[in-house]
Amino acid sequence: MPCASYVVPLGTVYNTLCIVYGEKSTGDDTYMPESEWEQRVSNLLKAELKRKGVTYGQLVERLAAIGVEEKEANIKNKLSRGKFSAVFLFQCLHAIKTENLHIV
Repeated sequence: MPCASYVVPLGTVYNTLCIVYGEKSTGDDTYMPESEWEQRVSNLLKAELKRKGVTYGQLVERLAAIGVEEKEANIKNKLSRGKFSAVFLFQCLHAIKTENLHIV
């Protein structure tokens, strides 16, 4: 499975996030509304938090440690709505030290 690596400069330190896309297509790709994409991304982040054993409160603390100020209620709202930026997603992944993310 190919690995697309993205190097994100963080001062003098570089982190690499490997994102692996799984192919489970039957050749009949159908249209998916934006709301479904939003829910998928939200579920992906929630699953990663669960996998790492990180609560929303702990995420707030970890984000603060990298200079991102968020309130627990705001994070809950973002994840329940599924509306947040790619920047916020990557900040969260960095804060919880995610190095590999499998997207299926």
